[in-house]
Amino acid sequence: MSVADRRARFRSLHAAENLFVMPNPWDVGSARLLASRGFDALATTSAGLAWALGKPDQSVSRDELIAHVADLAAATPLPLNVDSERCYPDDPGGVSETVALLAEAGASGFSVEDYDPLADQIDDVAAAAERVAIAVEAAHELPDPLVVTARAENHIRGVDDLDDTIARLTAYRDAGADVVYAPGLADLAGIEAVVEAVGVPVNVLVLPGGPTVAELGSVGVRRVSTGGSLARSAYGALLEAARPLLSDPTAAYAPGGPTSDELEAALAAGA
Repeated sequence: MSVADRRARFRSLHAAENLFVMPNPWDVGSARLLASRGFDALATTSAGLAWALGKPDQSVSRDELIAHVADLAAATPLPLNVDSERCYPDDPGGVSETVALLAEAGASGFSVEDYDPLADQIDDVAAAAERVAIAVEAAHELPDPLVVTARAENHIRGVDDLDDTIARLTAYRDAGADVVYAPGLADLAGIEAVVEAVGVPVNVLVLPGGPTVAELGSVGVRRVSTGGSLARSAYGALLEAARPLLSDPTAAYAPGGPTSDELEAALAAGA
């Protein structure tokens, strides 16, 4: 499937009435494994990528992100959405250049968020909306437009204010965002309030103990993603599997998991 076809497919998924699940791989292998399971689209995770590079989240350079996007976009035929944090406004060319680079790397969509890690604070809503508008202009002027997701980071940054979150998402919608997203929202009534207020497709982060995918679909959520949770689970399994080696090098370790043949078959199927 060509990049143009994948972008058209991604836009059509958002235009449909049904919710779709978009899990977040962190490298080529995890992307192919997830693709083999029949998902409609994939998304990068900033945390998962950072961990794969041996870095903390929020410290990946733009060059590192673009290389990662190119690798994942080439790894499967699925549309790829990109967690591009604030779209690197302080790098050469700013947000517009970041969008151009993402498009060249094969992305079908990307997100722009309103948390500044250097200042450790949520951006002023007007400045954040202006950044969304710049991203939208760059993404929508392409021959095959990218889907722009605008994120309000309140609920994963200690700001438990649904009214402010809705006001921010509405401002980002008015700036042209195709999709809005407030990671960390876990109350179904609050999520429904967001869906009703914004009038554009809403992405929700699936959380342990939070609403089920079916429940999210019942209140009009269009897209769900997993963020860094799959990567965190995989790294947790690695640490747990290696634990016996510290106390008894002869002990059985790395129990369970698929066989090598099963993994290789799944990787081939996801390519």
